[in-house]
Amino acid sequence: MPKSIQHILVIRLSAMGDVAMSVPVISAFVTYNPNVKVTVLTRAFFAPFFEGIPNVNVFSPDLKVKHKGFLGIRKLAKELSELKIDAVADLHDVLRSNILIQLLRLKGIPYKQIDKGRAEKKALTRATNKVFKPLKTTHNRYADVFKELGFQLNLSTYTRSVKTPLSADIWQYIGDTEKQLIGIAPFAAHKGKMYPLEKMEHVIKTLSKEYFVLLFGGGKDEREVLEKIAVKYSNVVNVAGQFSFNEELAIISNLKLMLAMDSANGHLAAMFGVKVITLWGATHPYAGFTPFNQPETNQILPDLIKYPLIPTSIYGNKQVEGYENVMCSILPDTIIKRIKKELN
Repeated sequence: MPKSIQHILVIRLSAMGDVAMSVPVISAFVTYNPNVKVTVLTRAFFAPFFEGIPNVNVFSPDLKVKHKGFLGIRKLAKELSELKIDAVADLHDVLRSNILIQLLRLKGIPYKQIDKGRAEKKALTRATNKVFKPLKTTHNRYADVFKELGFQLNLSTYTRSVKTPLSADIWQYIGDTEKQLIGIAPFAAHKGKMYPLEKMEHVIKTLSKEYFVLLFGGGKDEREVLEKIAVKYSNVVNVAGQFSFNEELAIISNLKLMLAMDSANGHLAAMFGVKVITLWGATHPYAGFTPFNQPETNQILPDLIKYPLIPTSIYGNKQVEGYENVMCSILPDTIIKRIKKELN
């Protein structure tokens, strides 16, 4: 451990899944370096991710008013430097973080920055001369930043399987059940990453005969869709929009398994050591965004022979003609069998 670095600023402002992926890395870091203080610069909404991790505090900037624009970033740099930070680990590498680390560098604070592997990812997703091979995971890219600062850490040391006790109100809403709790988060930011709802409803219906299914989502439209599904079946409850974010995290920590798309909910569950099964469409695990510490068998892929251009994009936001229904090649029974095998 570099003796000159006693306090590290870690920058990762968004998005939810990316911030969640930093949790195992930061936790492993403090396990290996218990005398180093860590301040995480992230949005206030994500602060609960880091609760309970020793020597870790969260600094949440006011990006809409006080810390908005260049002058706001200057104010932010001043406030952060007053915390007596010795080094910066930038896990974000966007315009805002680039300006911030340069302002802090002028104050004599060194930094290291994530290598996002943009060229490798471009080669992985292009249609011609595709280089189809697994890339370094985002978790390892985060860990590399700390290693470049001179620290040691081993991601295998991360353990966070402690369940957060659920309140009486949550249990009253869920109902008394002795069945195993399964979470299903059927939505994603982009259509190319979302399993067809009619097929997902078949999965939910089948699983509800053996397990207790909790449905997760966000936003009014998603909540309405999930509620319509939940009322049709016994042992299915929609928790989206019913609880605070902290309460939702507590519920996730009590799951036996989470079924998710290539989206944030899988990463939230993985933070708590919950088993995660992920469905992939336009994206692919090779890009490095699999939930932490989940086996390859838990990543369910579409028919790559029928759809050889996958992955067509890193984030699932690019539509390729003829690939609109790529996720239909994943059969509901394949998902159901994988879940039952993982739980039984």
